[in-house]
Amino acid sequence: MRLYELTAAELAGLMVSRQVSAVEICEDFLARSEAVEPLVGAFITRCPNRAMRAAQAVDDKRAESERLAPLAGVPIAVKDNICISGLGTTCSSAMLKDFVPFYTAFAAERAERAGMVVLGKTNLDEFGMGSTCETARLQSTKNPHDLGCVPGGSSGGSAACVASGQAPLALGSDTGGSIRCPASYCGVVGLRPTYGSVSRYGLVAMASSLDQIGPMGRSVLDVALLFDTIRGIDERDATSLASPYGCVADALEGGIKGLRIGLPREFFDVVSPQERDRVREAAVAFERMGAHLVELSLPTTRHALAIYLALSTAEASSDLARFDGVRYGHRTEHFETLSQLYERSRAEGFGPEVKRRVMLGAYVLSSGENYYERAVSARRTLRAEFSGAFEVCDLILTPSTPTVAPRREEMGDPVKVYGGDSCLVSVNLAGLCAVSVMCGTVGTLPVGMQLIGDAWQEPALLRAAYAYEQFAGGPRPVARRV
Repeated sequence: MRLYELTAAELAGLMVSRQVSAVEICEDFLARSEAVEPLVGAFITRCPNRAMRAAQAVDDKRAESERLAPLAGVPIAVKDNICISGLGTTCSSAMLKDFVPFYTAFAAERAERAGMVVLGKTNLDEFGMGSTCETARLQSTKNPHDLGCVPGGSSGGSAACVASGQAPLALGSDTGGSIRCPASYCGVVGLRPTYGSVSRYGLVAMASSLDQIGPMGRSVLDVALLFDTIRGIDERDATSLASPYGCVADALEGGIKGLRIGLPREFFDVVSPQERDRVREAAVAFERMGAHLVELSLPTTRHALAIYLALSTAEASSDLARFDGVRYGHRTEHFETLSQLYERSRAEGFGPEVKRRVMLGAYVLSSGENYYERAVSARRTLRAEFSGAFEVCDLILTPSTPTVAPRREEMGDPVKVYGGDSCLVSVNLAGLCAVSVMCGTVGTLPVGMQLIGDAWQEPALLRAAYAYEQFAGGPRPVARRV
């Protein structure tokens, strides 16, 4: 039996029935990683010895008939902007290449306390700034479905890790689509939860009003189980909130008959014909399952990317100001004055994309044109449009990305790269929840559809995604190209 081909829920069931041990599962995933990681490059750091100790601890507890969490013994990979005590957290940047935190992020802490086995830290666009994983400075990650294509970003390592069978589950973060974009490109399930549902404590900030940690996996049930594990209020994060519902994984059954699903024309206007066709076919599938389709217009979403770039770069300029070579992070060896220390440390530590966004953010904040205030006002208008849409529909269906995964050599134009997030950033701006699920292919490459729900509508959102997944034949298999 190839354990790495099973879903997290299936692995958990095998452990509960004592058909397989956590150590055996860990060994199988470590062996799979040894075989395919040289091709995929999903990990920045792997910790096999730590993982084996954690797996053995779960087996010991199970042998003593201790009550364990649903995902105890299941392996997980963690994006390398989420801190874990004793493991390097680099954000794939020379600025933090030697940083080892002494604390663990809330989400990772919840996963480890539930008995999950951390296999390592996954690659990302530097400081989460990108949608291809090509701005990463410490590691190159490839799409498991076609090694000549990008895996998406910024959580590209997490998506590629899951798609290639190196871990059944992974944690990512989503500031402007950074979970859903790679989920779409790599053909996995990625959930961007409601802002505040998962604590950001221990997440290296990119844009604090937009950042959100979320789960990635090969099935909707797996993602729901991990979301139930990591969500919850945290006194260390003033923006975290208690979820107003119980176990999401227990509420996936029941179907979607009578559900109203909106189709906003603006999202379908910006995607390739092949993407549009696959998502329209998914809409027909929802209709066959008993849902009602509602045509919508969300005009401000046409400007969402501009709003997002103004706000996210302004916040990034502020959030990354602490990396100055004084307290931690890269420090230049050649300086005579304090100004030179700041300038040279940042120039050497940050890559081109981070510099571009920091400078753009500084301009947004300092310009006399009031770009920041205008973007905040437009964000309120966008939120109001979504609120109005959710009065006539329960969920919204859109493409996840304008195209399937691009080839790596096509990623030289930053403006073109930014356009890859055009279907995604509205969710972050409005503080909503959304999930990307595979809904077909173009050639060998996956196509993702995005379901969007109002704030705190994860139960309905994941129930609809689960219904579609079952209708389409169940969870997607591990990528066969590696």
